[in-house]
Amino acid sequence: MTDPTPASAAPQPAAPAPRAPHQTPADPDAARLREAVGRVRTEVGKAVIGQDGAVSGLLIALLSRGHALIEGVPGVAKTLLVRSFSKALGLDTKRVQFTPDLMPGDVSGSLIYDAKAGEFEFREGPVFTNVLLADEINRTPPKTQSALLEAMEERQVSSDGVTRA
Repeated sequence: MTDPTPASAAPQPAAPAPRAPHQTPADPDAARLREAVGRVRTEVGKAVIGQDGAVSGLLIALLSRGHALIEGVPGVAKTLLVRSFSKALGLDTKRVQFTPDLMPGDVSGSLIYDAKAGEFEFREGPVFTNVLLADEINRTPPKTQSALLEAMEERQVSSDGVTRA
């Protein structure tokens, strides 16, 4: 009797196992960064449980000077997450609740008349912070959204013809 298995279906020898990449000495800066990230995760974890992915996203956004969009149903601790994150890093944080009656100056700041000095003085808005929590942006008028987007994209605010970083 002959073997019904064709020669091409015969078992092939196993491929050699991939070798481990060459180990380089640990970079002290990378080790310090990993340690710092671990401390931030631990501190945020004291207030908010199970948000390691969100903390990673916030760290990436912060280090890349970018922005983060945190979505979720009400009550899942988005505000607590951002405030805990800011506190863990020693950063100033502010929150703006966007409503239909919010004006651009309420976000970016505006000129206020100082009666004692007899002149106008610029009073900074909440965008002058390290971390801004902008809640329900879609509810506010387009001009107010535009003021926020200018601050986000250009990292500056224009008020009364003067641009402020």
